[in-house]
Parts: sequence; C-alpha cells; structure tokens
Amino acid sequence: MKQLKGSCHCGAVEFAFKTPAPVPFMRCYCSICRKTSGGGGYTVNIMGMSDTLTIARGKENLKSYRAIKNKEAPEKDQVLCQNRYFCTTCASYLWAHCDDYPQWIYPYASAIDSELPVPQKTTSIMLESAKKWANPRELPSGADATDAFDVYPDYSLEQWHKDHGQLC
Repeated sequence: MKQLKGSCHCGAVEFAFKTPAPVPFMRCYCSICRKTSGGGGYTVNIMGMSDTLTIARGKENLKSYRAIKNKEAPEKDQVLCQNRYFCTTCASYLWAHCDDYPQWIYPYASAIDSELPVPQKTTSIMLESAKKWANPRELPSGADATDAFDVYPDYSLEQWHKDHGQLC
C-alpha cells in the first residue's frame, strides 16, 4: 500500500489517499476524459481507496461535475458518468468517484505530487473516441531528439507550423 499526495495547480486544494495500484499506465481517450481533463487528448487516472481519502486543505474549493455518457439519447434514457472533482479556483481536475465502485477513487495522475512509478507499458482505451491528432494508432512512431525539450523552448507554435509547411 502506498500513500500519495496531490493538489490542484493553485494550491487551494490538497489531498491524500492510499493505493495498492499507483502505476499510471492507462490512457483513456473517451470524449468525456478528453474534454474534461485530457490536454493531450486523453486522461491518465490511477486508483485509490476512497475510505483513505483525506482533504488536507480546501474542501470548500471542491466541486463535482457529472458528465452524461450518451448525450445523443433522449433525456429520459441518458446515463450519468462518475462524479469528477475539481478545484473551483483554478479548475484543475483532481479525481473521479463512481457510485458503481464506491470503494475506489480515480485520481488524475497529473494532480499527484508524490513520485509515481514509471509504467513499463501503457494501455490505451476508448480509441474509437480518440481524435486523429491524438490517436496513438495514427501518430508517427518515435520522436526526433529535436522534438523533445526539458523546458519551454524558444520556439513558437507559429514557427513550428512555418517550419513544417502547415501554416494556414
């Protein structure tokens, strides 16, 4: 069992929990994850035991959102997804909780401040919902070393488009 700590970007919310499964290996490409928290076109959640969740700071800054799984269905047939908790100040997505699995919370890996293990392998789910620009089946494999930066580069989005003949 591992104790993990997390927080939102602005620091208004801090939380901790225990987990038997801390490896951030699964990337979910569903439209709900992509639009509520997946800046890279997907979300990575881990598991935590809900009865160990403690809010060290900022409980008053938490709000939840419950997405609709099937928005195209008539309202009476729509199914709600799990509660997704976020900070009301900076809008950082922190964790989800599903009524079907009350013993678990699903913290957003990017909200975890503790060091997480590096997965030996990743799994991608809900790829039928993935956008082509983010779908690992569509992207070229391997990145050139010039495409990786340890800090924010002196290289704008506009310049990349110019260099690659993609500027509209």
